Amino acid sequence: MIAIDTNILARFYVDDPSDRESASQRPVARRILVESPSLYAPITVILELEWVLRAFYRFEAVDFIRVVRHLLGLSNVVVGGREHVETALEWHHMGLDFADALNLAASAQCKEFLSFDGRRFARRAERLALTPPVVIPC
Repeated sequence: MIAIDTNILARFYVDDPSDRESASQRPVARRILVESPSLYAPITVILELEWVLRAFYRFEAVDFIRVVRHLLGLSNVVVGGREHVETALEWHHMGLDFADALNLAASAQCKEFLSFDGRRFARRAERLALTPPVVIPC
């Protein structure tokens, strides 16, 4: 099994003709994803991919979700923490920030999820009845 980095996935999923480096790397990324018999994408790569696609390429949540669902459907790719990623995609689709959703999903075995991140996250998680509950410590 060969592990892949975020930039391999970004090059595979994004056609950026204005970037010369991208133009030369995209066919290589495609070859890697199509021809490699066994690839591994760590959960941290999925988290970074969301940031890259949203912040740099201006992907909307639905587009990112489509990308990751496609990746999850590739028979030669194992995604680390797959069950957490799938849950986070669902919650992200429901309006939660992907990083928050992934952190919360990965904490499913816990009693609470403490965060100073803001009341918006806590309120949204509560409204969606997600567990564990997000608590802002006093």
